[in-house]
Amino acid sequence: EVTDPASTKAAAARVGEQLGGSGLNLLINNAGIAKPSTLDTATLEDMTQIYTTNTIGPLLLSQALLPLLKKAAQGSPGSALSCSKAAIINMSSIGGSIKEMYLWDLGNFLSYRCSKAALNMLTKCQSLGYREHGVLCAALHPGWVQTDMGGAAGLT
Repeated sequence: EVTDPASTKAAAARVGEQLGGSGLNLLINNAGIAKPSTLDTATLEDMTQIYTTNTIGPLLLSQALLPLLKKAAQGSPGSALSCSKAAIINMSSIGGSIKEMYLWDLGNFLSYRCSKAALNMLTKCQSLGYREHGVLCAALHPGWVQTDMGGAAGLT
């Protein structure tokens, strides 16, 4: 559970045990939730829940797994950043773009958009802060994905 610091620490410990002393090459932060909301209907509860899952969760999991990512990066030859060396990939969305405002007329999803914009900033900060450790950080927009959240509507 990415919103529970104890759970993320326990997951990191379990991953470390599974790796048996090796480093972790790739972390894909893919947790995400959305609820329809507008400027008029967004609530503190919804904003907090969605921001905690979509933005804080990837931060906590990245922090917990950073020692394993650093270990992988230190054990890889060369200085170029790459997914085969060590990387954090945060699944974002065009819905978090400040410029594009993708599908605004179909559904505002204010809380989701704000959380993904914050995830994009987190990713930029991670890319600057973890570069010195050899860890690549990137945010990706996978396009529409048919999931419980994406459903048939095509919102990502």
